[in-house]
Amino acid sequence: MAALKARYDHLLGTERPEIVEIVSWAAGNGDRSENGDYLYGRKRMREIDRELGHLSRRMKKLRVINPADQPDRARAFFGATVTIADEDDEQIVVTLVGDDEQDASAGRIGWSAPLARALRGAKVGDLRNVRLPGGEKEWEVVGIEYP
Repeated sequence: MAALKARYDHLLGTERPEIVEIVSWAAGNGDRSENGDYLYGRKRMREIDRELGHLSRRMKKLRVINPADQPDRARAFFGATVTIADEDDEQIVVTLVGDDEQDASAGRIGWSAPLARALRGAKVGDLRNVRLPGGEKEWEVVGIEYP
């Protein structure tokens, strides 16, 4: 939520006013049809307005959840760090986070990702099947931790 709010504030308070100033200056130079500053500025302003709308809608829908307050720590829910093992006993550790926070290289998977959907509500020892592009794979939940 903080990252979305910071991006929204930056766009609204810094980038958009700069673009408005450039467009105003370019519009005062005369012929707008061949004025690159004017055309680019208008295009960039539309992009900023579209992103501001998207961020605004996302922030209205979001709910900040503290994983440390999770009452049922025996099951995998939002914010849980889950250790899973496949048939070859190869283990991976993933943390279930919001879709805006996901980063697969850091082991953070979005709440609506196929693996995260399969792990929701799982307990240690549960087997979960996940459909992947290469086929279906079975994972066993080895450990669940919360911050």
